[in-house]
Amino acid sequence: MGLNAILAALPKMKMNTSKQRGRRLAGLGLGLLLLAASLCPAAGSLSWHKDSNRVDADLRGWQLPKLLEEIAADTGWQVYVEPEAEYTASTKFKDLPVPDALRLLLGNLNFAFVPQTNAPARLYVFRTSMKEATQLVRPAPKVAKTAEAKIIPNELIVRLKPGAKIEDLARQLGAKVTGRIDSLNAYRLKFDSAEAADAARTALASNSEVTSVDFNYTIDRPPSPQLLPGASAPALNLQLKPPGSNGRIIVGLVDTPLQSLGPNLDAFLFKSISLAGDAQPDPNSPTHATSMFEALLAGIQSAAGGSSSAQILHVDVYGNNPATTTWDIALGIVQAINGGANLVNVSSGAVVDSSFLSSASLLADIVKQANDKGIVIFAAAGNTHDSKPVVPAAIPGVTPVTASDGHGNIASYASIADYVKLMAPGVLIVSFHGQSYLVVGTSVSSAFTSGAAAGIAETSNKGLPAVNTAMQNSPSFKVSLPSSSSSSKP
Repeated sequence: MGLNAILAALPKMKMNTSKQRGRRLAGLGLGLLLLAASLCPAAGSLSWHKDSNRVDADLRGWQLPKLLEEIAADTGWQVYVEPEAEYTASTKFKDLPVPDALRLLLGNLNFAFVPQTNAPARLYVFRTSMKEATQLVRPAPKVAKTAEAKIIPNELIVRLKPGAKIEDLARQLGAKVTGRIDSLNAYRLKFDSAEAADAARTALASNSEVTSVDFNYTIDRPPSPQLLPGASAPALNLQLKPPGSNGRIIVGLVDTPLQSLGPNLDAFLFKSISLAGDAQPDPNSPTHATSMFEALLAGIQSAAGGSSSAQILHVDVYGNNPATTTWDIALGIVQAINGGANLVNVSSGAVVDSSFLSSASLLADIVKQANDKGIVIFAAAGNTHDSKPVVPAAIPGVTPVTASDGHGNIASYASIADYVKLMAPGVLIVSFHGQSYLVVGTSVSSAFTSGAAAGIAETSNKGLPAVNTAMQNSPSFKVSLPSSSSSSKP
């Protein structure tokens, strides 16, 4: 099957995949398109300050289901509603205590607030009698906004000319070498203080053996999926097959720690590489990487059908830590490529300023060298809904992926930067130990796109760069940016 034919057929394949997920969501009475559409916010805002038990609201036309879903998500309460109750909330107030806020929010409906011992409080909303409030409200999905990168004040990333000795230079500067990529003459230096790092940066600027000096930035850990109680989510139906004559496609997954999904799906995994120590994820819920693994497989299945020879090489750059760094992301990409990856997915990132993008960064050099070898890198464009650059997505040579909603538009939370090149669904239901979880964001879009690219390349026998270009021109993935988005192209 040719490349154009596969891309033309992909919308149908996606629809079939959505139907399969729709069956998974039968217990919820929702399909993925409706779920995605529900993420589009109604006009206004609701802010629940749990530390002070005060509430701010500015609502215009919020239907009762939306209102109660937001209350459940913001408070952690178990909210029950009378199934036939109807109400539209339009109100505005600031800094009200909870009882007064609930009265204004719920209008002519009755409510009862019942505290619980060692359990979430319960809120019953009804017209006549509390016993009629029998329908449990599911909390509204929350999309974590992509955080800004922060400079690690006592660290520098130094690039040297061939033959220069980093140990000698570090000794002169009073620094420790805490990371190295010898093939790129790149080194991570740690100093005793921010002042020492600043002084070293000034000294290195005039050192003839130094080619560049960069700051190291933090990248926050992406959130784990949200539990969907009562939903049924059977496993993906995908079998590993031997590679074809063109060899095996290996997808590098640079992310958090990864858990087992059972022998059938684990067959698609190579042995994980950890750059952040021995991680111990919670065995009772999936990590972000575990959900991205499922998103990758869903993308592969959407394009390749029920069997594929593509495999995933997982690189953990977070471990048990709340954040990683731009150095570790760079090293993770290098480790994936050295392990044989010809496609890399990074479903995390952080907002940076233009100075990072204008500097001769290590990440930019790694991406360029990867591209020169025909290696494609996809990255999440960020949950910002603005044009702020997000790294690594904004690095030239990376293919940034934003999220679409249930109507084929950019999702209400997703990046609208004009360097974004692909768009894919940003909502996925994943299965873990017999329970269903929801994951939302451009991280899903990037992982699904990476899997789809692998499946398309395998099925069409085309190289990944050609597949990447074709996807950018395909209606299935093509981005239509809002006309009001401002330029942020690096």
